[in-house]
Amino acid sequence: MLNEFRSFIARGNVMDMAVGIIIGAAFTAIVQSLVNDLINPIIGIFTGGVDMSGLGITLAGEGEDAAVFAYGNFLMAILNFLIVAWAVFMLVKSVNRIKDMASKEEEAAPEADPGPSEKDILIEIRDALQAAK
Repeated sequence: MLNEFRSFIARGNVMDMAVGIIIGAAFTAIVQSLVNDLINPIIGIFTGGVDMSGLGITLAGEGEDAAVFAYGNFLMAILNFLIVAWAVFMLVKSVNRIKDMASKEEEAAPEADPGPSEKDILIEIRDALQAAK
């Protein structure tokens, strides 16, 4: 059981997935900072200094116990998603472009002459031996 678990963990897929999750978490922090620290202030200029994440409608109650329809947080989550989706799209597009360039280079590279096959060499040897008789 332990060896089976070891082989499962050592597979490339699992390690790639773990690296992807770690990088994704770090990337999420960068995007949140981008939205909160750079984009929100610009949006605030156009909305008269209103912080979108604080927008909401109080449905019932008062103070900390109030039920709030916080549509501002939802709008910020959508904005975060769109920025992450755009960044991932650009990353995938770049990787695909690099792969396409590499495959075109492979196609354009002339194939080396494989030379005579083993059968051709044996035929030549046979013919040379027959001629030597």
